[in-house]
Amino acid sequence: MKNYQAIYQQANPLPPLEKLQLVELLLADLDTPNPEIDAVWREEAQRRWQAYRAGELKTVSYDAVMQKYK
Repeated sequence: MKNYQAIYQQANPLPPLEKLQLVELLLADLDTPNPEIDAVWREEAQRRWQAYRAGELKTVSYDAVMQKYK
């Protein structure tokens, strides 16, 4: 049996509120900032913004995007 399966078997009988608290702890642990990834995304966002402002980036209207999912 894998570790996560054993943990699940231990957590499954918990009351719903305690399960929710456990999930929140696990998600918070996964959401820890990573400075390297944040720096890469910051540079990419700046590059895209500059390209947009310079008219070098093709844009799509909100309506066109929403039409795709109708």
